[in-house]
Amino acid sequence: MKIIAGVDEVGRGSLIGPVYAAAVILSKNINKKELKDSKKLNKNKREVLAKYIKKNSIWAIGKASIKEIEKINILHASLLAMKRAVKKLIDSKKLNKIKREILAKYIKKNSTWAIGSASLKEVEKINILNASLLAMKRAILKLKKKPELVIIDGNKSPKIKNYIVKTVVKGDQKIPEISAASIIAKVTRDKLITGISKNFNNYKWHLNAGYGTKEHLGAIKKFGITKFHRKTFKPIHNILSLQKN
Repeated sequence: MKIIAGVDEVGRGSLIGPVYAAAVILSKNINKKELKDSKKLNKNKREVLAKYIKKNSIWAIGKASIKEIEKINILHASLLAMKRAVKKLIDSKKLNKIKREILAKYIKKNSTWAIGSASLKEVEKINILNASLLAMKRAILKLKKKPELVIIDGNKSPKIKNYIVKTVVKGDQKIPEISAASIIAKVTRDKLITGISKNFNNYKWHLNAGYGTKEHLGAIKKFGITKFHRKTFKPIHNILSLQKN
């Protein structure tokens, strides 16, 4: 089954403002009979339908400014807005949790994929960069099919014998395969964090995913660290050092 994205722009004929574009991947359960050309719908119907689509789809908005319209003309500005919408659509960091989960199901069903991980002990022993590369290596080696080319997000790559490996900086915004890997990896980790957070409500991991938010750091200062915290990470190391003194 193919994943199809629809893209369209609005505001091309207007005398004011920027031009906008949307890119949308519809979920299976959406009622397509309800969907019609936005120009044939009144404002109220459009707003109701927009909420329904946003709730049941993966979507992104792109725009081109007035300055860009004036510089490159309205046609090219419209195409630029569309391009930006599509790029945002596949960037896992710009997807909310629900959209990521929907897209992860699509990807898993229609792709060959594998998950690799590095333990907390390994993170502390070899540092987060090397642990990340180790997790990538394990994922690659677990694939049921050997890829002809492996593309890694960033500028560092794991060393794997008999594999051709290439790096791409900001690859999750440029390469669909990397975007797909990023989505599956994040959804997998989010589920793990949500599971363990049930026994550690004070740290709000289900909201901050374990990252160093103000609330999370405040909870560490108040309640101390858990067996899941990375003691070698600077924010935690600093807190522990202050508590010792």
